[in-house]
Amino acid sequence: MKHSFKNIIPQDRNSRIIWFALIILAFLIGWMMNSGDSTDSNLHDHTLDQAAVTSSWTCSMHPQIQQPGPGKCPICGMDLIPVKRDQTGTAGPRQLTLSANARKLAEIEVASVERKFVLNEIRMVGKIDFDETRLRYITAWIPGRIDRLFVNYTGITVKKGDHLVELYSPELLSTQQELFESLKNLKAVEYSSIAEMKENSIQQLNSVRERLRLWGLSESQISAIEKSGKPSEHITIYSPISGVVVNKNALEGTYVNTGTQIYTIADLSRVWVKMDAYESDLPWLRYGQEVEFRTETYPGEVFKGKIAFIDPVLDPKTRTVKIRVNLENRERKLKPQMFVRAVVHAKIGNEGKVMDPDLSGKWVSPMHPEIVKNHPGKCDVCGMPLVRAEELGYMSVDEIKKGGPLVIPASAPLITGKRAVVYVAVKENEGTYEGREIELGPRADNYYIIKAGLSEGEKVVVKGNFKIDSAIQIEAKASMMNPEGGRPAPTHHHGPNETPKQDIPAKTAEKTSETISEIPKSFKKQLDKVYAAYFEIQFALSHDNLESAKIKALNLLKMLEATDMRLLRGNAHMLWMELLENIKKSGSSLKDASNIETARRTFRKLSESLITVGKKFGNDQQSLLVYHCPMAFDNKGADWLQNKEGTENPYFGSMMFNCGNQVANLSSKEIKEMQEGHKHE
Repeated sequence: MKHSFKNIIPQDRNSRIIWFALIILAFLIGWMMNSGDSTDSNLHDHTLDQAAVTSSWTCSMHPQIQQPGPGKCPICGMDLIPVKRDQTGTAGPRQLTLSANARKLAEIEVASVERKFVLNEIRMVGKIDFDETRLRYITAWIPGRIDRLFVNYTGITVKKGDHLVELYSPELLSTQQELFESLKNLKAVEYSSIAEMKENSIQQLNSVRERLRLWGLSESQISAIEKSGKPSEHITIYSPISGVVVNKNALEGTYVNTGTQIYTIADLSRVWVKMDAYESDLPWLRYGQEVEFRTETYPGEVFKGKIAFIDPVLDPKTRTVKIRVNLENRERKLKPQMFVRAVVHAKIGNEGKVMDPDLSGKWVSPMHPEIVKNHPGKCDVCGMPLVRAEELGYMSVDEIKKGGPLVIPASAPLITGKRAVVYVAVKENEGTYEGREIELGPRADNYYIIKAGLSEGEKVVVKGNFKIDSAIQIEAKASMMNPEGGRPAPTHHHGPNETPKQDIPAKTAEKTSETISEIPKSFKKQLDKVYAAYFEIQFALSHDNLESAKIKALNLLKMLEATDMRLLRGNAHMLWMELLENIKKSGSSLKDASNIETARRTFRKLSESLITVGKKFGNDQQSLLVYHCPMAFDNKGADWLQNKEGTENPYFGSMMFNCGNQVANLSSKEIKEMQEGHKHE
């Protein structure tokens, strides 16, 4: 044996080295082959594990699509995603647990539930008007003839005491003669011993003098007449205030009676701003609030005044309330009938009260809001007793110390109908989010006030909440759109040109505040055709033409079918899918409307969706003007779109064709600014 082994191993040194190297190489090759088998086995086991936890493949936008393997969604063309079973068994019926990587991919962001005074902006439009308390009529106090008008055209600025009119009056002449007789009688009895005669003469003289004063003669004028001893044929009327002559109602040579208006003079050092406030804004408006104004004449310049009057009666036609503001105008920049845009910054507190630290605990004049004192007393202007600011709807100092209302960002709740759902981060389990129904109060700017359902310090999802809800819905758990839970019935795979029949629940897309990606110009061009079809429906309904509206609704559905949603990516694609189903449903209902009232109710829903499309996706060439009618649908109000200025109301038609006004312009520039604003939020 030894002899045989020796014969196999080379005897020379170099050959022996080569021989051992070949043995080592063969050993390494064998080891690598065995390792490769092990890797294949591990990969195979991992694949089996993956298959074991993946029950099916579905679409994140259409969870009713269930396929046994990967592919494309037959409805929207998005890639299908695997549905995994919950292996841990720790997640509750309304919970979802995401790994750190999954949270990053879903771009989950949370914010704390906090107490704070949120700022709400109330925007109004109005115009400048005269301060009615600073208007004066210049009238004739005695019958006569106007022989001279010193101010002979409107617009002239006059000062207090300036002469305005020279009036000839026969009655004035006779009264002056009576004055001279009274003076003569008084002089005759001046040294009389009969006191009664002297007293009667004095009373007669004073009576004549008082009559002249009532006719507008000043003390100096009466004294001059008495000294001269000659009667004056004319009486001069002087201006009682400084201001501008805004009306001239008489000409030289005109005969006037007592009380005839000759001029109207307005003091423009202070003006009124009259505005219209919608019903929904009234809870945030208070007497004494500061209002900021801007005008077209002075761009960039801000004027400030205080609310001095809130009309106690609502206008039944416009569903608005008149708001009046007193505004200082010492430089005379503001002219009556100028249009203004105003904004009120109201800090909202508990129970709908307004928080203003400058007024809380103070005393305010009920007639002049600029009069504010630290203690009770009377108004310096009108003498009325001051009232506490709390009586006007402001929070007290003690209430302010307790803190503001409980609020969450407006992007946190998912709202459908009367339900509102938020996803709350579970403290005990990182990455676990639990759905919870809450009760919302009013919205104030970018926040919602919470009435019930959340506690201070909890964290709610403000970005990615829709993705979480979709994932929970896919797992057949209770979600926003499916509060009872349960997976939708599987849908068989359709051909590429077929659309399965389905009933997709409508989401409130208006509340979706996630930033959407840039919208391709080619998609906007397709949207312009959709808008054009919508405008034809709007025109038909505003002209009471039901049949035409139904035909145009069919054209709208065709334009929707022609839109290529594959041009959209990310959140834009998901949002379009939400809106598309709502628009299709409204269009189909309108096409089959049996009467014009039904068509108009359906058109309202269609308009809501299309306005959201305009805000989120913009347009290419179409003009998108948003109009609002406050009287539509039993004074609840409704919006619609037009591509031209001038109200053409589709909800009333010929009955009230011009009811409503333009409230927004969804131009491409404005849409871009809105989207930029969402990015910075």
